Amino acid sequence: MKRLLLATLMACASLPALAQDNFPNRPLRWVVGFGAGGVGDMTARLVGQKLSEALGQPVVIENRPSAGGIVATETVARAAPDGHTLLLVTATAATAPHLFRQLPYHPIDDFEFVSQIASFPHIIVTSTNSPYRSLQDLMAASRANPGRINLGSVSVGTALHLSLALFQSMGQLPAEVVTYRTTGELLNATATGDIGGAMEVAATTLGQISGGRLRPLAVTSPRRSSVLPDVPTVAESGLPDYNVVTWNAMAAPRGTPRPVIDRLNAEVRRVLAMPEVRDRLLPLAVEPTPTTPEAMRQLLVDETALWGRVIRAANIERQ
Repeated sequence: MKRLLLATLMACASLPALAQDNFPNRPLRWVVGFGAGGVGDMTARLVGQKLSEALGQPVVIENRPSAGGIVATETVARAAPDGHTLLLVTATAATAPHLFRQLPYHPIDDFEFVSQIASFPHIIVTSTNSPYRSLQDLMAASRANPGRINLGSVSVGTALHLSLALFQSMGQLPAEVVTYRTTGELLNATATGDIGGAMEVAATTLGQISGGRLRPLAVTSPRRSSVLPDVPTVAESGLPDYNVVTWNAMAAPRGTPRPVIDRLNAEVRRVLAMPEVRDRLLPLAVEPTPTTPEAMRQLLVDETALWGRVIRAANIERQ
């Protein structure tokens, strides 16, 4: 009996090792908390295709859009910690703890972070028909006309909305902030002059900038974008301490074995170094930025603290 019990215990103890050695042994799910077509979805599909080739298993992108990405994040938090279910983490993970009274998971402690995937700036744009030729023009008009200049972003609590709130606060701008349900609605309102300016992801505005509907005023990153080298940064335009770069990353459920995390990290690094991947991302102002698992976790810790301060200063109530 004792020998049988010992053999059973040894067999059970060997299961995690066997799972690690066989990883991956079936298709992987990479859950994205947004609909198809956005920067995060596009990046996941591009990287996922190359990961599939490297791992020898399909990487299936599963879009599960919801407010704050809660549905997608909870799905992965509750999944088996074997590396076959992954999450596209975005900057909303850093804002959600300050925007929602209760979350069905802990955005940091319930996950093992694999790597950052990409980083990309936001951009402040106006209509090509507007009188604002620079960000200084827009800020001066806002200060000279308190409450009469509207600035726009998508949905309350998004990284874009909070970047705009930080810009408004640091610039001491008495402007009204208007939020729109979709990027299309926001950019259309900007192009037609319904609002004076908008904060958006650079990648989604490039087509309308090149098409002559929108005029770029400033990028939010600490240095100019290689895609828009003539567009100054917000810091260059009068707010020297302003610096916002948004990002996305890969994570797995808490308890996923470290050898699996390391394998995924190594493959992500290889994929992001591929010229064909970089050639697709860089023209969209999306920069591949692989990191160690530890660096990705620390980034989320730091961003959570930063956006907590911004949300409190903007008096945004928890939902």
